[in-house]
Amino acid sequence: MGLGAVLLLGVSAPKAAETSRIPYFWDPQVRLERPDLSGVQELRILTDDDYPPFGFMTAAGTLSGFNVDLARALCEELKLTCRIQARRWDKLIEALNAKEGDAILASLAIRPATRKLVDFTAPYYRTPARFLALKDQNLDPDQPQSLSDTFLLSKTIGVLINTAHEAYLRQFFKSSQLRTFDDQASLVAALRNRDVDLIFGDGATFAIWLNQQSLPLCCSLIGGPYLESAYFGEGVGIAVRKQNPQLLHALNYALQRIAERGIYADLYLKYFPISFY
Repeated sequence: MGLGAVLLLGVSAPKAAETSRIPYFWDPQVRLERPDLSGVQELRILTDDDYPPFGFMTAAGTLSGFNVDLARALCEELKLTCRIQARRWDKLIEALNAKEGDAILASLAIRPATRKLVDFTAPYYRTPARFLALKDQNLDPDQPQSLSDTFLLSKTIGVLINTAHEAYLRQFFKSSQLRTFDDQASLVAALRNRDVDLIFGDGATFAIWLNQQSLPLCCSLIGGPYLESAYFGEGVGIAVRKQNPQLLHALNYALQRIAERGIYADLYLKYFPISFY
């Protein structure tokens, strides 16, 4: 992950009968020095407003979401005025490189193609793969051994077709019976209708869906988190223009500091009481 970053999972219980794992991406043995930002007063952060709960407009017309709150926390840590501006997703990098902002904080995935255009901080979250199962199967979400080869051999697993998740199952769960689906709605419906025993996919997508349910939850995330970067990427980072090491260091420092102080955990639990980890 760079910069000595590692993924550690802290555990808390914000909801009865639900456990929330909080990611921590910083090696406690690596301490970043406080940056010198003398002469810098404002940080202009670009984001998008069409990806709830990460970024969205409230009914009152206020920009909100996990990414927005995280941006404000970073500005506060760096003691800078924060100006957060929403842009269309497909225009974010163009706007950054046109100097309409100083950084992008908008769930931008760290990918080789994107690295050619911008530089990234260490990841501030990753999107692991997870299994989702009906609760009445009584599988322990904190015991990966519940998903033994013997158990899975007798089960049908649903997965979106032509995805990294399907490729991962075919590589590492070769004994399992797979059933593929064209879209997320059909995948989840198959689980609820018991057409499949488990589904496998993007943990963040599953967690967002679970956190939106107003009725008693039907399902639980189990197994994993599966984080193999060759399949599921390097994570999501804050993007800055090329050749801006001072700002890159400042943002990494602030990310580490708010993680150490528990601010990141508070924000994560606010938006993901059911964690995708």
